[in-house]
Amino acid sequence: MWIEFLLDAFEKNPDAEAIIWHGRSFTYSFLLEKIREWQERLDATGIPKGAVVVVEAEFSPNAVALLLALICRSVVIVPISAAAKTKRDEFVSVAEGEWSLVLGGNDEFNWTRLGTSATHEYYCKLRAAGHPGLVLFSSGSTGRSKGAVHDFVPLLAKFRVPRKAFRTIAFLLFDHIGGVNTMLYTLSNCGCLVTVSSRMPDQVLTAIEQHKVELLPTSPTFLNLILISEAYKRHDLGSLRMITYGTEPMPESTLKRFHALFPEIVLLQTYGLSETGILRSKSRSSDSLWVKVGGDGFETRVVEGILQIKAASAMLGYLNAESPFTADGWFNTGDRVLQDGQYIRILGRESEIINVGGEKVYPAEVESVIQEMGNVADVVVFKEINVITGNIVCARVTLKQVEEPRAFTDRLKQYCSQRLERSKVPVKVTIAQQAQYSERFKRVRA
Repeated sequence: MWIEFLLDAFEKNPDAEAIIWHGRSFTYSFLLEKIREWQERLDATGIPKGAVVVVEAEFSPNAVALLLALICRSVVIVPISAAAKTKRDEFVSVAEGEWSLVLGGNDEFNWTRLGTSATHEYYCKLRAAGHPGLVLFSSGSTGRSKGAVHDFVPLLAKFRVPRKAFRTIAFLLFDHIGGVNTMLYTLSNCGCLVTVSSRMPDQVLTAIEQHKVELLPTSPTFLNLILISEAYKRHDLGSLRMITYGTEPMPESTLKRFHALFPEIVLLQTYGLSETGILRSKSRSSDSLWVKVGGDGFETRVVEGILQIKAASAMLGYLNAESPFTADGWFNTGDRVLQDGQYIRILGRESEIINVGGEKVYPAEVESVIQEMGNVADVVVFKEINVITGNIVCARVTLKQVEEPRAFTDRLKQYCSQRLERSKVPVKVTIAQQAQYSERFKRVRA
């Protein structure tokens, strides 16, 4: 059984809190019982080993138990959260979903045979090995989402090594590699997974205060929202020991401001992709963007400034795209980095770099400067094509208070001119009237 090590840990800690859901506490003995119930239900449905099962759910005791029971059954799991509802049909189609299991907000459930026959070569490979699988989709913000197929066995391997238990917020989603990683790390060490019904600053910080949360895995965009909203002034965060952040580049100004406010909280940059899994990491310091990544099962190298990863837990490949692996088995992340010994600094995706007359401009650097300005709540920097320079730098800004657009644009350009090279100063500035982040709390560059 692929999760024997998890079940053994649960049995040794039956009375420990496993999950906080809707404010209620559920123990590891409860979780064990739920897993057994799901195994019986799955037997009754007749879902065979190797079937492709779409699971529409959020983190809950039932959803976690179902996921673990499906792993035991050696099926291919396609998790879909509510944040992906607009792409649900696309995901089911690309994944060749054969069965659908839907868990509602009160943990009620229903299942449906979808009438599809999944024949992709990666599914055949998993069936031949008798291994469970996992399909994760990229956000698709710059095009059609790509479905990454994983063998679940190597993904589980790193959780066999016991590590420190934390009371952790389940901030990253059920269908995100970071969310899966958070769940498995927490459960494998018999920590407590604290779910939230809303992922806005006040609600998340309320959960941290009420349930004495120690670890918050999140994104730079969410940390900026905490600062903008000043929600941290309304809640006691004394239990919080560590914040891990990833999924997008961190503006240096956001990191330094957060660290200045909470010097006692360890800020750790993480790195991982849907295609490779989450690497172990170590930041040079809490206010530094330099990070060392790797760990057992991972190798890294930098080729022409781009980070490449070779991972035991790497995906088998995409369902709907060509293989991104090099001939010698390395995954090209597309992330441009700087190196300093064993440490790297992530500058941003190669596809998002703005080439202005031959000069490279990294959006995160410009965003960091603009966020230091007064009256700026958030900013997204992106490129537009220009016939003379190739591209121009554009900034879309969310203001804290109403300000005359022309006056603000002049103020922004003057501020940036004093702190950035001429090629990096935004040429076009617009005022955003709505949030500039996705349901996954990542900046939307469009």
